[in-house]
Amino acid sequence: MASQPLPLDDLAHILAHTQAIFPALQDQRVFLTGGTGFFGHWLLESLLHANRELSLNACATVLTRNAEAFRTRAPHIANDPAITLLEGDVRTFAYPTEHHRFVIHAATDSGGQQAQRPAYELAESILEGTRHTLKFALQTKATRLLFTSTGAVYGRNITGLTHISEEYPGAPDPLALVSSYDEAKRMSEHLCVAYSDQTHLQCSIARCFAFVGPHLPLDAHFAIGNFIRDAIAGTPIHIKGDGTPLRSYLYMADLAIWLWTMLFTAPANRAFNVGSEEQHSIGSLAHLTAHTLRPGLRVQIDGTPKAGAPVSTYVPGTQRAKQELGLTQHISTEQALLRTAAWHGFTPA
Repeated sequence: MASQPLPLDDLAHILAHTQAIFPALQDQRVFLTGGTGFFGHWLLESLLHANRELSLNACATVLTRNAEAFRTRAPHIANDPAITLLEGDVRTFAYPTEHHRFVIHAATDSGGQQAQRPAYELAESILEGTRHTLKFALQTKATRLLFTSTGAVYGRNITGLTHISEEYPGAPDPLALVSSYDEAKRMSEHLCVAYSDQTHLQCSIARCFAFVGPHLPLDAHFAIGNFIRDAIAGTPIHIKGDGTPLRSYLYMADLAIWLWTMLFTAPANRAFNVGSEEQHSIGSLAHLTAHTLRPGLRVQIDGTPKAGAPVSTYVPGTQRAKQELGLTQHISTEQALLRTAAWHGFTPA
């Protein structure tokens, strides 16, 4: 079943905040891994929108495991003449012969999916995919590469902080199997720096936290997606824990602005947190979702917070992105909920 295009308002919002930098793609090619995923849909549709509006004559080569499936799911992207689909695995794909000035390496399973395969397979897939993509970037003589990393490189169950900055010294436990995703991303960051050393390639690293918007699965391990699903269906929102962990969610149109800005302008070999500083406890997020989308919807929280217990935080500090790249959040969590639900055909009564 084909997915619907992104809202024109969102595409216009992205272009309004990237119009000054998109001319870097004039007559250029960009190579994108992960182009058929959550991030990829937004990057490709915003690229195609800029291509049309600014007459960039830009092209994108998109790596995909199954080209025909992507054409069926997203014909408005796959059938655009600016798009070339390259079928293959991120670890072994055949290198295109055309020159690509820009590379975006966004292919990976999310950390929450690691239980679906042995820990070593997930780690090796991430590392081998990053290494193979970096080798291609050097071969094609790309000048800039953006790697989408994760806030999980700081470790998990962080307490005692409201926001996590790039200087936070924490790290995943390398002996814990659940750290395979986190450790592979950390090592991939290092590979980016190592492969670009004394070469023409400039790598920038986006440490991405949590996001919401069209194309986010509503039936997976993403809390906000599940809350939106329940609100649309009119069923109670159910939290099995105590609802205290702190989280934040950046709307995907803002994410696209941040990623394009980083690709074109971020300093080489420097990491930036990417996400929203607008923090919510899981419990308050559930109530906000209910109040925004279906007032009166019941929220059930099974657990009871323990007085004095440490609160887990997964909220980025983004001062570096604000100060060095001029980036900011434009769309609030409440507006993000409304826009995401509207894309799914739901409007609050």
